[in-house]
Amino acid sequence: MAEIQKNAPSSQDLKEKFFQGMSYAAATVNVITSDGPSGKVGLTVSAMSSVSADTPRPTLLVCINENSASAAPILDNGVFCVNILHDHQSFISDVFAGRYKDEIEDKFKSTEWVTGKTGSPRVADVLVGFDCEIVSTKKIGTHYVVFGEVVDISIAQKGSALIYANRSYGASQPFTVEKFTNFDAADAPRSLSLGCFHTFGPYFVPGMIKGLTQSGTVTSVNLVEGDNRRLKEAVLAGEVELALMYDFDLCPDIETTTVTEFTPYILLAQNHPLAKKDTIRPKDLKNQPMISIAEAASRDHLEGILRKSGIEPNVVFRSTSFEMMRGMVGHGLGFALALTKPATSESYDGKTIVVRKLDAEFMPSKVVLTKRKGGKLSDAAGQLWDETQQNHHSKVSLKTLSYLGG
Repeated sequence: MAEIQKNAPSSQDLKEKFFQGMSYAAATVNVITSDGPSGKVGLTVSAMSSVSADTPRPTLLVCINENSASAAPILDNGVFCVNILHDHQSFISDVFAGRYKDEIEDKFKSTEWVTGKTGSPRVADVLVGFDCEIVSTKKIGTHYVVFGEVVDISIAQKGSALIYANRSYGASQPFTVEKFTNFDAADAPRSLSLGCFHTFGPYFVPGMIKGLTQSGTVTSVNLVEGDNRRLKEAVLAGEVELALMYDFDLCPDIETTTVTEFTPYILLAQNHPLAKKDTIRPKDLKNQPMISIAEAASRDHLEGILRKSGIEPNVVFRSTSFEMMRGMVGHGLGFALALTKPATSESYDGKTIVVRKLDAEFMPSKVVLTKRKGGKLSDAAGQLWDETQQNHHSKVSLKTLSYLGG
């Protein structure tokens, strides 16, 4: 026994090895939020676990450092929500972990929220949300172990969790083993990770991929499609090297170079009374039912065009899908404002949609190629970035480049 004590590691050594060992333990990334008498607070934690489903209500626990500014308010409020983040929501995690405290004063502006049954905020498009009431708390060392009874659960229809392991973010993916063959360095795979806004991506990306692969610049492309918020998170998290997106609602940590510009236009059903006009003025749209988009940046930008003209949009429906928006316009449920360059007319489910010019003062919306500030680009991404900058400075649209087609 004396020999064991003699060779035992010191308390400090054991602590350091504990930190090192636990760094390999993969865990979901969770933002813990609460609201109540002590105010609205939130923080990012990885220490969250199921306790039992066989209690009167399912029980889970979270561990919160006593030095966190959120610790005391959460305990005083008596409620909290566990927001298990999607694998593309690392930006939200970083904000609530305090990594953007100098740039973002209000952490809750990092995404959209809904209010749960306990009054705690829940990320609007969270992967899983557990709304909880605190039933007991135990102090162990520097942390509170907080036990919560689950009163409500929100689960996304699809998606995978953001994972933290080896002191970095990751995602849960099926594990496969492929058969590799030897190849010369000259034949090594040249891949490009690219993001694109889902509505205008088809105008640029297919031709670009064709040109890049035919020229040998890349041999494979990892493509991520989404709205501005999704792409911004992908760029900041390093999920993609470059992203084609609109130039609004960006942040200082993202660099941009202009690709092209779009001007807003009106979508109408062919039999809409305003379809007889070649040009639509904002006052023509007063009290007219509007089909809008739900994504915050696009919504605020498009609806803001009318507000700047003194017209409050009469929004009757907001959709997360531009295809749904077009479909509702085609069925005569209202007009829509859009940015992606359209054809003269469109057809949706056999319904003709006409495009009309908007006669209003506005700044054209830019499509930009973005990258994380200071991030190192692969050869393929670097070439695409440099050529985009050169063509912008010479006032040649990216669409005219041979590898973009169009």
